[in-house]
Amino acid sequence: LEYRLANSEAAALVTDAAGYAKIAPLRPQLPALRTCYCVGDDAPDAPDVLRYDAALAAASADFVPADTAADDPALIIYTSGTTGKPKGALHAHRVLPGHLPGVEMSQQCFPRDARLFWTPADWAWIGGLLDVLLPSWHHGVPVLARRFEKFDGDAAFALMARHGVTHAFLPPTALKLMRTVERPRERYALSLKSVASGGESLGTELTAWGRDALGVTINEFYGQTECNMVLSSCAALFDAQPGAIGKAVPGHTVAIVDAHGTPLPPGTEGHIAVRRPDPVMFLEYWRNPAATRDKFAGDYLLTGDTGLIDADGFVRFVGRDDDVITSAGYRIGPGPIEDCLLTHPAVRMAAVVGVPDPERTEIVKAFVVLNPGHAGDDALVQALQAHVRTRLAAHEYPRAIAFVDSLPMTATGKIVRRALRDA
Repeated sequence: LEYRLANSEAAALVTDAAGYAKIAPLRPQLPALRTCYCVGDDAPDAPDVLRYDAALAAASADFVPADTAADDPALIIYTSGTTGKPKGALHAHRVLPGHLPGVEMSQQCFPRDARLFWTPADWAWIGGLLDVLLPSWHHGVPVLARRFEKFDGDAAFALMARHGVTHAFLPPTALKLMRTVERPRERYALSLKSVASGGESLGTELTAWGRDALGVTINEFYGQTECNMVLSSCAALFDAQPGAIGKAVPGHTVAIVDAHGTPLPPGTEGHIAVRRPDPVMFLEYWRNPAATRDKFAGDYLLTGDTGLIDADGFVRFVGRDDDVITSAGYRIGPGPIEDCLLTHPAVRMAAVVGVPDPERTEIVKAFVVLNPGHAGDDALVQALQAHVRTRLAAHEYPRAIAFVDSLPMTATGKIVRRALRDA
């Protein structure tokens, strides 16, 4: 939080009492921050705090709208920081209308049948802000806001049932925690019409669980802070392909390219890329021209992810460029291995990385969080290795397994694999 506020040189902040409690100790390090507006009746009595309602009531009702163009800067959204310090992605005013086709596609032709939208995603993340909040307001659909001190699967089901949530954006990490809830459809009267997920690869295990536990097909979509919601599935329009993350959303050109930005033929592994100009593509990294230049190859924005596209336009995700494991000449994506481990009854969550090996370059290592009642012993290591070996290719099974209490996560719920590689 301190880094984002300092890097952006934010002059004003809108928060609540709980948020201000986090900001107050940081004020000496934030000289550009002049004013804090606090929402709610419990606003602290501090000289630099203005009550939002009072400030609004005292303000003039007369104003002159700013004359802006589609490509004028509008907002900065910071990346998750999975590969280093978060970078500020500067977006233009076109970013909201540019997102609408992706939201409409991933949410079963949204706003059809939409009465209430909810997500546990943080509003500071592009997923919470532009996948849910602003598109819902554009379409006149109410949004449910609920702050969890710590995400809890039972609490999420109870919240959706109590308020009659019809549409939800549930990141894969949230779905994995909800997956531990037993018989949710028997215990909670859900009103769900659509659930979408993105941020990390969903996998076939979570997709199958979602149909049974949520009563809907989870539509997977793909994008990133710099260029979001460019691929999506949509069960209302076409059948999803196992292992695919969707097709290009109307208005976007997505291709698999080489390092020079040259499109590759179907079935060839390469960089997932988006052709510019694009309505959701960022303008630049805030005050970081070198990183901005490195983000592009020719006419294409490089997402930093590896994948391939088939003849029907379905894109398959292999892994982050930095996460693909090279072992004995094979290129191995962590997603299918993690997905396979999740099908074992002992496994609650799993993350896979490559670790150095003198003979194979790298070997596959899995970090596993266990469900209650299971012991992380040698017998379970062998059982998990056999579980993967009999379901995936022989070179994909984890030769090393570590049992951990939790996995390192970013604020947006993505696994920080570099922390696991350094462990």
